[in-house]
Amino acid sequence: MSIHPSPARNRRVQHVLQAATAAVLALGLSACGTPPWEEPGAQPTTSPSASKTPRPTVSAITNELASGSAKHTLTAGAATLTVDYWSTLSMDAWTADVNKPVSFSLSGVLNPDDLQALYLSRVTLTTTVHGPKGQLESPAPFTDQSTVAPGYLIKAPYSYSQTFVLPEVDSAATGVTLTITYELLVQATPTSAEYAKQTAVDTLTIAIAPRA
Repeated sequence: MSIHPSPARNRRVQHVLQAATAAVLALGLSACGTPPWEEPGAQPTTSPSASKTPRPTVSAITNELASGSAKHTLTAGAATLTVDYWSTLSMDAWTADVNKPVSFSLSGVLNPDDLQALYLSRVTLTTTVHGPKGQLESPAPFTDQSTVAPGYLIKAPYSYSQTFVLPEVDSAATGVTLTITYELLVQATPTSAEYAKQTAVDTLTIAIAPRA
């Protein structure tokens, strides 16, 4: 004997199948949808990065007398000068509020050398004072004008030595640059009373020590 399901049961089965099919379709449509970060107007998400604090730049202060002395070689025409610089005051005592001696000694040679003489007629030292924010007020220049004619004989083995004392400078000073101008006279011939003038310019940078 065959058993046939009732019409009511058939309708219930159809409703269950339709509901299951609708759920599967809805799930499929949801899975294929546009992700939130691709929606129009959506902003990309970025992870916060740690802000970097710039490190302060420390500028080294040049001190050519840090080792106690400095030797420079200068050329002016046929004359070549060798200059030694030093200070009798130690660098840790080179503070803004004290007198600061600067000593130097120079000697020269000629090339070509026709046995003529070499003289220093005048030397001038100009000081430029530096601070953290730029140039500060500077002392008056120093000058040594030869008291003998035509000048001081500096051709080796002879030499010229001098000491200039820098006065107190601004308390904010961190260093000084010395510009030294040497005015030379080169004898035209060994027996001539005529001279050719040459000029050599040198610079020396020295740090100002902080006060204790």
